[in-house]
Formats: sequence, C-alpha cells, structure tokens
Amino acid sequence: MNCRQRLIRFALIATLLPTSAWAADPPASEIAHSFLATGNETFITDAAGKTTWTYPHSSRDGWVLENGNILLALSKSKAYPNGAVVEVTREGKIVFEFKGTQAEVNTVQPLGKGNVLLTEAGDKPRIIEVDRDGKLLASLSITAQTKDHHLQTRMTRKLANGNYLVPQLLDRVVREYDPKGKIVWEAKTPNMPFTAIRLADGNTLIGCTLGNLVIEVDKTGKEVWRVTNDDLPSKPINDACGIQRLPNGNTVITSHHAAAKQIKLTEVTREKKVVWTYTDARRSGIHHFQILETNGKAVEGTPLR
Repeated sequence: MNCRQRLIRFALIATLLPTSAWAADPPASEIAHSFLATGNETFITDAAGKTTWTYPHSSRDGWVLENGNILLALSKSKAYPNGAVVEVTREGKIVFEFKGTQAEVNTVQPLGKGNVLLTEAGDKPRIIEVDRDGKLLASLSITAQTKDHHLQTRMTRKLANGNYLVPQLLDRVVREYDPKGKIVWEAKTPNMPFTAIRLADGNTLIGCTLGNLVIEVDKTGKEVWRVTNDDLPSKPINDACGIQRLPNGNTVITSHHAAAKQIKLTEVTREKKVVWTYTDARRSGIHHFQILETNGKAVEGTPLR
C-alpha cells in the first residue's frame, strides 16, 4: 500500500468513528476503549462510543467492581447534602450507601473484603475506611487548608504499603501519609494536583487540573517527565483532572472543562504522541474515568488511576 492509499484508508476509517477518533497521525492499529465516566453525567460507554449504562446522579469518582456493580462517590445534592458513597447494580439498585458528614465526599476506592475508602472535605478533612455495614474502621486527619473545602483533596488512594497518597489542590502538593497521619513524603506541583498515581518504579504520576498538564516525579519529588498542550496537536487538554496509566505505559488524560463535540479523553505515549481520543455530544466534560477494556480485552490488574 502506497502513501496515498494509506491516507485515503485512514480518512475513511475516521468518518466511521464519530465518538472515538485520532487527533494526530493514526497509530499502526486501531485503539478502542470502553470506560466508566464520572462527572456531571455518570455513564459507561463501549468501545464504539455507545452508552451502555447511566446513573442519574452527578459523581466525583468511581469504579466498576468485579461483580459488575459500580462504586461511586456522589456529589452533594438535595438527596445527599454532604455527598455520599454508593454501590449500585446495573439496574440502579443501591446495595451499599454511606452518607458524608462534612462538606463533600470527593474520593472512593474499593479495598479488600468489601471495605471502602473515602475522603471527606470540610473543617476537619479526613480519610476514612468503612465496612459493608458502614462501621468506621479507620479515620485519618489530613493536613490541609480549610478556607476552601472544595479545593482540599481529590483522588486519594491507599497504597500497597498501607499509606495514603493524597493530592491537595489549593495547597499545590501531593502528600503521602502513614496510617497514623504522619506525612512521610511530599511533592510540590506546578498547578493544583487532582490525581496522583504511584507507579511500580516508585515514581508518581500527577494530573494538574487547570495547568492542563501531567507530570511524573521521582522518589525525591524531582520532575522527570511532563506532557502539556504545547506537546500535542490541537491542544486537547482542558482541565487535566483524572488520569490513568495503562499497562502499555500510555497515559489517558481527561478534559473536565470540555464541551459538546470537544475532545474529552486523550491517550498519549511516553513520547507524547496522541494515539486515541474520545469525543461526544454531552455538554459537560469528564471528571474522572476508568478504562475498562481495550479492543475488547479487559485492562489487566488494578487500574492505576
């Protein structure tokens, strides 16, 4: 196949993919992801961009569990004035519910034995773990500013070593706390950090919201990699909230402020080449997400997100 034939082929393919397309030179093989999206709209889409599940509540964070249910951190509302965590079936039935006690619930993470981690923003920001009966198993105070509850923390995650990795937005720092609340590691960030992922080599990948960039820092907090709109065609990043590191080493980045028909998810390689994007007609962007399958194959292991 000559160069002209290849260009024609890829142009034809692009017209057949209204919700999933490439923003740069096409990759060697087509990439298709299915995923869970949280934000003003909560939904699952298949690899073709078709919505296969929705939940009628704004959400902050979420996971598709092994049993097929979905665990969500819900935004505050009339029904949940302090936010909440729920586990729901595909039919929308609530099988677990924990109502927040402060300003907001911004994080949820499934733990072993059905236990759940969540964060509460407020005058006393904290991380808590609860069991399936809502019993408090652990409570950890976070050292964070309290003048703006909404900008205290986001995607807190419990690490394999038992510590907690906490992006603190207005403080512009990612901190690691031990189970007693002691800060054992921190890294300053160039903009508000939203998602922080501890990688297998000990580095930490950080999505920096309104900075429209993602950075990677080493164990000393030194930046060793970054990707920004200046590196990418069409400048697709618009509020880099959620990120996910895929098993192949690529990074998927959300654009929380993207509007209808704008790019809402962007996958880039280590070399900063765009290999996949997602666009839809929804008026709002995606807060965070979980890539579920790639080309029909489930993402292996625990998602790094």
